[in-house]
Amino acid sequence: MVDVAHSGNSRDNENEGDDPTDQRHRDGDAEEAAAEEEATEAGAEPTGKRRKKAKKPRSFWKELPILIGVALLLALLIQTFIARVFVIPSESMEQTLHGCPGCYGDRVLVDKLVYDFADPEPGEVVVFKRPGTWNQSEFQSNRSSNAFVSWLQDVGAAFGLASPDEDDVVKRIIAVGGQRVECCDEKNHVLVDGKPLDEPYIYWTPTAEPRQASFAPITVPDGMLFVLGDNRNNSSDSRYQGGGGKNGLVPVDNVIGKVRWIVLPPSRWQGVGDHNPQAAGTAAALGYGIPLGGGFLAAWPVLWLGRRARTALRNAASRAGDEP
Repeated sequence: MVDVAHSGNSRDNENEGDDPTDQRHRDGDAEEAAAEEEATEAGAEPTGKRRKKAKKPRSFWKELPILIGVALLLALLIQTFIARVFVIPSESMEQTLHGCPGCYGDRVLVDKLVYDFADPEPGEVVVFKRPGTWNQSEFQSNRSSNAFVSWLQDVGAAFGLASPDEDDVVKRIIAVGGQRVECCDEKNHVLVDGKPLDEPYIYWTPTAEPRQASFAPITVPDGMLFVLGDNRNNSSDSRYQGGGGKNGLVPVDNVIGKVRWIVLPPSRWQGVGDHNPQAAGTAAALGYGIPLGGGFLAAWPVLWLGRRARTALRNAASRAGDEP
């Protein structure tokens, strides 16, 4: 019988050692894992096999509709709750506000928040909804008979890009609840509580006599306003609407807001004064002399918000692309 010797390559010895190449791979993986762990603890971005390829950011054309939607939403919120741009198509407030035929109608910024914290005061220029007792319109709104086109015109009017509704009116407050208004003294001044008004803003049409049109005295009830146009003899206001008297008054609840700025055209950038005519001899209230351009900045905060939204969206897209 021949004895067979056991060699060192038996199955028991095969598992005692690995192939050198496999051992190097495992050592390399361990070193790489240790390096990534150290990088993660140090706050650095992981590298190597464990980092997945970043997703490609959305293209500008895919992002554009989102940006437009955000900008429109912000503009709508601002116009609804904070401030709104109105077109002035009537010449009744010349020359404080331009609206004359053949000229570029002023776009004005109307503060919608101010009367949530204070009551309307004499001298303030306000936009309000025409009361049901007012039976005269100072301009005709050129609205299409097509329902869709008319809707687009309504949207444009909300952003100051088209003529407003005929029921949106702008005038200056002359007297508030509890005050008695009458016309006129020997110097052609309207009287409130027997005292003549100081009205440097009055504009006399060159073709008309520079004299106040008389009206019957009236005591303004609480919650109502007596309003007049600065173009004094070319304005359908509290003197004439509904036949005058109480029918010509405006409920405080109808007031949309206070006119703060002329924002367009650029040549007319300025604040709109609210000189109190009952405070004779005093300086014009804050609002005159506001630096040019301030109105533009106040009227278009949505531009700044739109840029912020765009930056935020891009950052969010970049972060989403880096996530595994």
